[in-house]
Amino acid sequence: MTETNQNIIRNMTRDDLAQVVAIERAATISPWTAMQFEESLRNHRCLVLCDAESGVVIGYAIASTLLDRAEVLNICISRDHQGNGHGSRLLAEVIGQLPREIEVVNLEVRVSNFTAIRLYHKHGFVEVGQRRDYYATEFGREDAILMNLNLA
Repeated sequence: MTETNQNIIRNMTRDDLAQVVAIERAATISPWTAMQFEESLRNHRCLVLCDAESGVVIGYAIASTLLDRAEVLNICISRDHQGNGHGSRLLAEVIGQLPREIEVVNLEVRVSNFTAIRLYHKHGFVEVGQRRDYYATEFGREDAILMNLNLA
């Protein structure tokens, strides 16, 4: 468990799922389902960022690892808490908790998510490609930018 400016980053539990799903649904037009989050609890590294006083979940991150690679599958801060550096602290924690054998961290981000793209660049990620029509939008599909962070 890590404390950061009145917030705690800890492992996600089943008890957090209702809050995590609510944040996800408010943040994206094509949210993960509760079942996807439950499966992630069994198969991936899942962290939540909580208000230290109330215990309310204000963000979460999910990453997978396989051999020498990791992938940030989902990271989100509730709309009410965005713009305060929480995403940066949560991403740094995810990267910091990866096993030593991890050499590359991958992720995908919507081409329109300029805030997240800046965050990833700030943490050393570089653009390595695109996936056409990867994300659903209100008006059709949107490309994803593929980004990598080399740790080796």
